Amino acid sequence: MPNLDLPILVVDDAKFSSTVVSRALRNAGYRDVRVANNAPAALKLIEERPVSVLIADWLMPEMDGLQLTDRVRQQDEQENHYTYIILLTAREGVGALAEAFDRGVDDFIYKSDMSKQLVSRIYAADRMADRQNTLLTANSLLIENNRELEATNIIDLETGLCNNRYARERLSRSLREAEARGGATAYVLVGIRNWQALKRQHSPATMSELAVGIGRRLSHLIRPMDALCRVGDNQYALIAHFANSDHCTTTAFRRVFDGINHKALKTTAGYISVEAGMVLCKADAQAGTPAVQDMERAAVQGLMDAYETRRFGETQPDIPASA
Repeated sequence: MPNLDLPILVVDDAKFSSTVVSRALRNAGYRDVRVANNAPAALKLIEERPVSVLIADWLMPEMDGLQLTDRVRQQDEQENHYTYIILLTAREGVGALAEAFDRGVDDFIYKSDMSKQLVSRIYAADRMADRQNTLLTANSLLIENNRELEATNIIDLETGLCNNRYARERLSRSLREAEARGGATAYVLVGIRNWQALKRQHSPATMSELAVGIGRRLSHLIRPMDALCRVGDNQYALIAHFANSDHCTTTAFRRVFDGINHKALKTTAGYISVEAGMVLCKADAQAGTPAVQDMERAAVQGLMDAYETRRFGETQPDIPASA
């Protein structure tokens, strides 16, 4: 059954022609038919309310049917909408029609045969426009759903560990806990120094296995109450709270450093050794509470130094004077 509420816009500089077309559509039962006598007026009407089908004369002053098609396609892109465009023409020939199709025109009706073609072409246009707009709407919903999932996602899909988003939330909570109850927050950054060299030697599948293996190894080396997150392609972060600040030292994490550096990881490509750099970024509550960004910045700089020295070192973030 045809959709008799289909929004249609007829554009023709010849009032007689536009009247004939609009009257034929209304006689066929279509209730939402608007008329414009030139392309600029048509664009204004479309801006006010989009249409599903645009029927326009090819040859018009100021802006012809092809130029109007270009403008409508631009509006469609901005509004996530699809307008089915039919041009009325007396022109024939493959070259002219090919040019029009390339410009985005969907169909033609020859003026000499308009009375026979018009309504049947509108039926087809209705189906195509509805299908296209349904797909656009569905795609828009999928994009929005994906954005919402990404905004709330706290899992690194490759390793199953928590991701950088969660690491920042956990670090923030640990800093607030230390501020309220005393003690210290540890942010230990682990970086695989030879990761890029390994990527040149092994396939993506093997590197994925390696990332999972590193995560699994680290998980077995940390305390149960500590958080382990993958914060980068080759970086992992441990977040821990110490009630006694004196216990927050590199010694507390030495087994992590040794465990990741001194024993190769098994993959389908064989055993692979990694060179891990580590740095402990410590925030003592007595010295003030740093921002999460300051902890991350200090840790990254400390990791670069660890890469150079090949030693597990300690660093501290800058504390704002007002902290």
